[in-house]
Amino acid sequence: MNKLLLILPLAVFAVSCGPGNQGDERAAKGKGDYQPVYGGTLHYNETDKLQTLAPAQITDAISNHVATQIYEGLVKFDPRTLEVTAGIAESWNIDETGTVYTFKLRPDVKFHDDACFADGKGRAVTAQDVVYSFEQLCTNNGKNQNFGTTFSHRVVGADTYYAAGADAKPGTLEGVKAVDDKTVEIKLVSPNNSFLYILANSSASIIPKEAVDKYGDQTHVGTGPFVFSMISADTSQVILVRNANYYGKDSLGNQLPFMDTISISFIDNKAAELQLFQEGKLDFVWGLNADAVKTFVPQVIQDFTAKPPKYVLYHSSELVTQMYEFNTTRPPFNDVRVRKAFNYAVDRKYIVDEVLAGEAYGPGINGICPPALPGYKASEIFGYEKIGETDSATKQNKIAEREMAKKLLAEAGYPNGKDFPVVKLVLNSGGARNTRVAEAISAQLKEVLNINVEIAAVSFQQKLNDAKYARSDIYRSAWVADYPSAETFLSLFYGADVPDSTSQPSFPNTSRYRNPKFDSLFNAGKMAKTQEEANRLFLEAEQIMMNDAPAMILWYDENYRLAQSRVRNFWANPMRYFDFSQVYLKEQKKPEGGKDSTAKENKSSAILSFERRKLA
Repeated sequence: MNKLLLILPLAVFAVSCGPGNQGDERAAKGKGDYQPVYGGTLHYNETDKLQTLAPAQITDAISNHVATQIYEGLVKFDPRTLEVTAGIAESWNIDETGTVYTFKLRPDVKFHDDACFADGKGRAVTAQDVVYSFEQLCTNNGKNQNFGTTFSHRVVGADTYYAAGADAKPGTLEGVKAVDDKTVEIKLVSPNNSFLYILANSSASIIPKEAVDKYGDQTHVGTGPFVFSMISADTSQVILVRNANYYGKDSLGNQLPFMDTISISFIDNKAAELQLFQEGKLDFVWGLNADAVKTFVPQVIQDFTAKPPKYVLYHSSELVTQMYEFNTTRPPFNDVRVRKAFNYAVDRKYIVDEVLAGEAYGPGINGICPPALPGYKASEIFGYEKIGETDSATKQNKIAEREMAKKLLAEAGYPNGKDFPVVKLVLNSGGARNTRVAEAISAQLKEVLNINVEIAAVSFQQKLNDAKYARSDIYRSAWVADYPSAETFLSLFYGADVPDSTSQPSFPNTSRYRNPKFDSLFNAGKMAKTQEEANRLFLEAEQIMMNDAPAMILWYDENYRLAQSRVRNFWANPMRYFDFSQVYLKEQKKPEGGKDSTAKENKSSAILSFERRKLA
């Protein structure tokens, strides 16, 4: 990781380390020379296709990025801190039992203008819309992907409503009640320290019944800062336009949003994406690996060192875990010894350093929860790869891990891989990165365990369906935190809701892992009165899961983001939570005297970044 910093003269161009903003922090304080401008189009690219905009069906980061611009929930995340802040609800109260939440809606929130309404004009949001939206989230229609991680086992009557399926009647979700036109009451089964986080997620967005009636699964009408305008016939571009009726204002009282349009392209090629950025056709590029940055920056160093700079580079750790999940329902991966053997056989350090060119972080791979998770002692989890303090120690550890892998496979009845079946690994392409990783891991498994892996690259949707219905042996997977808590990661292995038959889908627990002790600790953590107590229980549950090895944890993401310097007020955060409501486009001008204050601030950030990384 440090080799990049030795090659690049970081102190001479604009770079920031950790969560930060593109532009003026003064915007958050309402002070200084913060002068946002209206108009313009923000262009950015995603390397996978948009899957859906129906809130209850969103399971991927790309769809979530778009949805958070179109919809809002009762509450939302602050993109700077990831703290919960007011959304459609202007205030809320939690009773002394911690189980009754009362939300007061803003009086000035309207749905987007759309043909689904009789006069084409968006109407005011009411408490009944909240009830309807949450009933949609609790509807068992075969397409709802988010019930298990949101209202299930949390909201009174939610499980009963879901179990009723097509027979569920509107108005019978016991725990959600419209007290009056602008007041909503939600009752929980027991206290839950993550419930406000869950309500801030896009799956809990408030939507109008008229839009669902008209568009069905293609619904796209919300209350957010931008309005869905169009998607191209070949699904290569999505256009969002400014919501002129948005209720939001910035700290100075300016009407939000500032930009007229957001144009999102879908190009599955990072090199092409970077070229478009250099041509000025994209305003930012995120998800670059260190090798790409190392190659790109020296070529255009003058664009970073100019005063003001043309480009700005950001780096941050993320709440994203990359992994392979095993199908635990059938041989060979219904045997924990086989799963552990695979875990010990893989050299993650090689994957990170050589295949990913440093696109990951952390001194070693521990559990499912990333080290960047605030307040959680992720490093205390014992994983399958030890990183020594010296290269020699690391080498000795790796030899021991390989021997352990061989021993476990032999104990499972496959000495030196004899009679072990060819296993199928299903993955989505992900800009070719996923394929490179799969090929490297396949080679390692062949070398250490003498087994063969068949790699099948498919669309994201097919990969998801294959995993949900246990159609293969191993699935490439990743989890971007829905909220900053261990709960969102551990929910992937909660087994109480896993169906007995593979003819029924299982999500998010696509490994179909079951362990009653894990489930008990997980539930206890959700109901803990304090976050400290919750984390203690979650750590215990996580270690049990890691010992059972239903997945192979590979790495935790870090992100390099390049941005045009004209993009202001774009906050980076470890959850990949995009909020463009306060972003504006404004070219930096060279001030009198030839010195630019923004460049000066960025230079200081660069030096700080360098010092932090040197000490890491």
